[in-house]
Amino acid sequence: MSFEATITSIHQMTPETKQFIVRADEEFEYEPGQHTTVQFDPEETGIDAEEEGTVVRPYTATNLPGTNAITLAIKRYEEGTASVYMHDRETDDTITLGDLEGNLTLRDVDEDVVFVSTGTGITPMIPMLRQYTREGTGEAHFFYGEKTQEDLMYRETLDALDAQNSNLSVVYSLSEEDWDGPTGHVQEHLSEYVDDPESRRYYTCGVPQMVVDTKEHLDELGVPDDRVVSEGWEDGAVED
Repeated sequence: MSFEATITSIHQMTPETKQFIVRADEEFEYEPGQHTTVQFDPEETGIDAEEEGTVVRPYTATNLPGTNAITLAIKRYEEGTASVYMHDRETDDTITLGDLEGNLTLRDVDEDVVFVSTGTGITPMIPMLRQYTREGTGEAHFFYGEKTQEDLMYRETLDALDAQNSNLSVVYSLSEEDWDGPTGHVQEHLSEYVDDPESRRYYTCGVPQMVVDTKEHLDELGVPDDRVVSEGWEDGAVED
């Protein structure tokens, strides 16, 4: 099912990422971490696309449900289709969205959790973390990997949540910048900050190879497979 929504705000978050606030006629119903889809016909927009017909791409709502607005953080890729389309949009433009759905949602707010993400894989983690800081009773670790500090999305939000919640620890890791914090692959720092890793629930999102590598690293740390939650398609994408 699809429906129309209007872009009411556009904010440049990083040099390559914009945040869009879109509003619909009715309240959005979804669980934090679930995604909608942006749908459009490239022939009507003048954007080159390899596939024929309607382009459909998933983007996660980064705000909590309860209103008729959602926020979408979208990074522009030069060879992209939907990301180029969205970055060409302006305030008051109407776009077509799909119902919100997806597997990447909190399983239990009363258990200790670890979020691991890179790049725009942070988008489902932000609403899940917001939900956890409101409802959760355990301890939360949030690991976020990016290339440089300039590329970090939602840093102000994360720093504020970190300061406001004694049960939350936020760790950034940069792969292409020397700084005072951790560097390299973010998942490689898990054992430095997380005690008793096998007792926690893990949520991970990012490029498929990163998700697969994180699962393998957690397996080495003794974390059971059923304690790791992802969208679920990443293993096949890496095998392809």
